[in-house]
Amino acid sequence: MTNYKYKRVHLVVMDSVGIGEAPDAEKFNDLGSNTLGHIAEHMKGLKMPNMAKLGLSNIELVQGIDKAEKPLAYWTKMAEASVGKDTMTGHWELMGLNIDKPFRVFPEGFSEELIALLEEKTGRKVIGNKPASGTAILEELGEEHMKTGAIIVYTSADPVLQIAAHEEVIPLEELYRICEIAREITLDEKYLVGRIIARPFIGESGAFKRTSNRHDYALKPFDRTVMNELKDSGLDVIAIGKIADIFNGEGVTDSLRTNDNMDGMDKLIQTFDREFTGLSFLNLVDFDALFGHRRDPEGYGKALEEFDARLPEVFEKMTDDDLLIITADHGNDPVHEGTDHTREFVPLLVYSKRFNGGEKLDIRETFADVGATIADNFKVKQPAFGTSFLNSLT
Repeated sequence: MTNYKYKRVHLVVMDSVGIGEAPDAEKFNDLGSNTLGHIAEHMKGLKMPNMAKLGLSNIELVQGIDKAEKPLAYWTKMAEASVGKDTMTGHWELMGLNIDKPFRVFPEGFSEELIALLEEKTGRKVIGNKPASGTAILEELGEEHMKTGAIIVYTSADPVLQIAAHEEVIPLEELYRICEIAREITLDEKYLVGRIIARPFIGESGAFKRTSNRHDYALKPFDRTVMNELKDSGLDVIAIGKIADIFNGEGVTDSLRTNDNMDGMDKLIQTFDREFTGLSFLNLVDFDALFGHRRDPEGYGKALEEFDARLPEVFEKMTDDDLLIITADHGNDPVHEGTDHTREFVPLLVYSKRFNGGEKLDIRETFADVGATIADNFKVKQPAFGTSFLNSLT
């Protein structure tokens, strides 16, 4: 044992797994949204026995998932305090920030000025420049890209500028350089783009396929996060999946890239075999990117069940020194209109082998309570936002 209550905290973010409309959902045109609830209805019941044991349906009853008589985890739901409902805002808030100025979104594409700058500085023409699905834009413009060498620029409901290029037309090194140029241009406050995303792909017309060589270029968090405090105190912060990208490397001591959700679970399980003191922080992006934005409740439901099936491996690896926190960063209801994220509560399940059963925690008014609890556990500076629930875990 260390002098910390828990030697290791493992934070798992099920990207976009909301659990019902937030109190301010109307402001975001998200009344009636319920990511988990609507997926379960579509599937005529979700099979998630391990999340059931932790207490998922004790938070809100989810069709097919039994309410636990004696949940293994402490359970509640959290509302987002920040003004956005995007990935960066949700994750930054989890680490103790409150984002009071929303990132811009680009429903009409990017300004002529920005596109002209990008063309001038990269030496390549731009095609696309509109909101689009990542697969649909390749079907539409992939062939033109291969003939001309022009870069495909598009956005989504997120505050992102995405650049797609075939790996045999524009080598990865050049694509990454182009994205670095785009990141530098968009640091100007008049653009306020949250992330630049490199979207390499391979294949031929009619059969293009995105590769796992995606790379995100995020803004630095606007202030220090709990991750910075941990790292500066000599503790480990192991970022798994796109966490390092979301925080632009700030507060990260080791970064493990992942190909998909199951690879993310593999990497998480492997961290239990490592000797470290601090935080492992995993994002499972497929829920959001592959199924939420594409409005695919069937695929989303199967992905949730696949995640649940991996949890016994996590439980088996845990010791009394480990604390597991499972939550989300926003919603993305696959039966809601459009392809946008949805303003929802997110589930919070907190589990340790030390617990003699869990209990209900108060509903959290900010995701930052997670960061405050982690800071409290490791005795580092508390974030300006958030209230620790560490003492409630007995």
